[in-house]
Amino acid sequence: MDSIKKNIWLIGIIALAILFIMSGINTIPTQDEQVKAAWSQVDNLYQRRMDLIPNLVETVKGYANFEKSTLTDVINARASATRVTLSPEMLSDPDAVKKFEQAQGALTNTLSRLMVVSERYPDLKANQQFLTLQSQLEGTENRIAIARRDYIAAVQQYNTTVRTFPGRIWAMIYGAQPKQVFTATEGADKPPAVKF
Repeated sequence: MDSIKKNIWLIGIIALAILFIMSGINTIPTQDEQVKAAWSQVDNLYQRRMDLIPNLVETVKGYANFEKSTLTDVINARASATRVTLSPEMLSDPDAVKKFEQAQGALTNTLSRLMVVSERYPDLKANQQFLTLQSQLEGTENRIAIARRDYIAAVQQYNTTVRTFPGRIWAMIYGAQPKQVFTATEGADKPPAVKF
C-alpha cells in the first residue's frame, strides 16, 4: 500500500511539474514577439512621418514670406531624429529609449510650431497640397499615439510576466529583461512657444 501511495504521489508531482513547464514555456517568447511587433508598428509610423516632412517643407518653401528659421528647425529636427534609432533589441536599455524619445519629441515640437506659424499665411493654408500633407501628418501623429499606446500595453503585459511567478523563473531561463515604456517628453504638457 505504501508503494502505491508513493507512486501516486510521484506521478502527481511529475504531472504537476509537466503542467507547470508546459503552462509557461512559451509565454515569454510569445509576449516578447508581441512587444517587437508593437514596436515595429511605432517605428513604421515614425518613418511615415519622416517621409512626409520633406514634402511638407518643400510645399511651405514656396511661400517666400514664410519664416526660414522655422523650416530650418524642422529640417534639423528631422535630421537629428533620423540619427537616433532604436532596434527591438535595445528596448530594455533605458538610455537608448530616452534618447529616441527626446529626438522624436523635438521633432514633434518643431512640427507643432510649423503648423502654428502656418496659420499666419492664408495662401499657404488654402494650398491643396499643404492641406493634404497637413492632414496626412495629423493622421500619422494620431496613429503614432495609438501605436505607442499599444506598445505600452504589450510591454506592460511582458514586464508583468517577467517580474511575477512563474514567469520570473522563465525569465531567468531565457535571460529576459524588462522592456522600457514611453514616457511623456519633458515639456509635452505645454503648447509650443511661437513668437510672431
